[in-house]
Amino acid sequence: MARLSGRVRVLSDREMQLVHSAALDILAGVGLRVHHDRARQHLIEAGGSLCADGLTVKIPTDVVENAVAHLRRDFLSPARVGLKQAQRYSEFSYWQRGEELHHDFAVNAGGFCALLLDLEGRRRYATLEDVYDSFKLINALDEITWSGLPVSDQGMPHELRCVTLAAELVKYTRKIGGIEAWSVADIRAIEEIAIVVRGSREALLREPVLVGYAETRSPLALDPNMAEIFIEYVRRGLPQSLDTMPAAGTTAPASGAATLALGLAETLAGLVLGWAVNPEAVLSLDFTGGYCDMGTLSFPYAGPDRATLLGARIQIFRELYGITAGVHGGKTNSCEPGFQAGMEKALSSLFPLLCGACGIGTVGQLEFGLTYSPVQLVLDCEVTAQVRRMLRGFEVNERTLALDLIRQVGPEGNFVTTDFTADNYRNEFWLGGLTECLAWEAWTAKEVRGMAARAEQKAREIMARPLEPVLSREQSDEIDRIVASHARSVLEGRG
Repeated sequence: MARLSGRVRVLSDREMQLVHSAALDILAGVGLRVHHDRARQHLIEAGGSLCADGLTVKIPTDVVENAVAHLRRDFLSPARVGLKQAQRYSEFSYWQRGEELHHDFAVNAGGFCALLLDLEGRRRYATLEDVYDSFKLINALDEITWSGLPVSDQGMPHELRCVTLAAELVKYTRKIGGIEAWSVADIRAIEEIAIVVRGSREALLREPVLVGYAETRSPLALDPNMAEIFIEYVRRGLPQSLDTMPAAGTTAPASGAATLALGLAETLAGLVLGWAVNPEAVLSLDFTGGYCDMGTLSFPYAGPDRATLLGARIQIFRELYGITAGVHGGKTNSCEPGFQAGMEKALSSLFPLLCGACGIGTVGQLEFGLTYSPVQLVLDCEVTAQVRRMLRGFEVNERTLALDLIRQVGPEGNFVTTDFTADNYRNEFWLGGLTECLAWEAWTAKEVRGMAARAEQKAREIMARPLEPVLSREQSDEIDRIVASHARSVLEGRG
């Protein structure tokens, strides 16, 4: 198969080195403000120096470069081949992958959205029933590789949501993605649940599941809870990266280059901290920055400016650090399904993949990630299917060139009734899913017209089906015991 090959490069070699050097200068000259005693101490023990404010740690260039060298060695280790995990918005591979373009790219749903745009067009807070309905769609839509929680039950006490909903996720789907964890107690309970799913802690470390994440607070700060979460994951040996989401114009300077350098500095600090906590830690880098909308001060998840910024991130990760990772893709800033959403979803899916991303997500969202839509999730799978077909290309060989057939049919002939057409078209042609290719008269005669209406019809049909458990009764009972124990501990502590 003549699959598409050759990645799009956003930066020159010199530009990549300039960004990397700027990130090193930021850490050495400005530092990271760390609102957590133990994390500060770890960074100091790794070679950092504490500033006069008692909170900010400057990290010398040689310390960061040693951490980067450690990262590269780990990603080249034969023992790492095949180690990957679904994360909150996509997929991470923890070995150096050689593919130029990833035709088998992963697609992640999730997002833990508080709001949804339901099938009646109402934007409202999500319920537990909405959570279960989202699982039905995840299971039925073949294009979805992984999923966390597309929506979060807002009627549930917020302290219990992460663990309780993680438990429901593993009971009803095998496409288990990343999860939210808001405290160390959450991590402990969620890891117990993951061990039940995988069968043992050793199996969990070989095939990580339900892993959450920590984030910096741009610019250049790490708050107490995020530090605690990061340290706990690393201490337990679960793969981790320190995520960062600087926004050009607000929490980063108003340029792509500066935003990229600032985000890299923040996530590189995570390498130093992680290996200071656990020398055997499985670490990577993460950066999902963007450009602020200066008219609204929102953080847009789509747009041509952000596409190139994330493309540069993919390129630097791969070419400088040896990392293959997924990225924000299939995103929109639109509040409803429609032309803007379709355009932004398609472009924010295709461009990162052409730059070498191994996955995209989270799909099914509107309003820059705030609102989940079952209709949009179905539509996003249509975009994904078309992108997959585009990347697959077509075969060029003696059979597909069909010279004998061309000679046989000759000038002004017709190939419709040939055996070659009957044998080949199903594999070669895009046969459509929700898209339409009809003359006006045929289109207007149809009862359900337009992609959005067809997607809604498909979502209704899927959501009307029963939701079947995927775990054994014994596994479900053990998970319920873990959730109940966690809930008692949290509620007693709150009281």
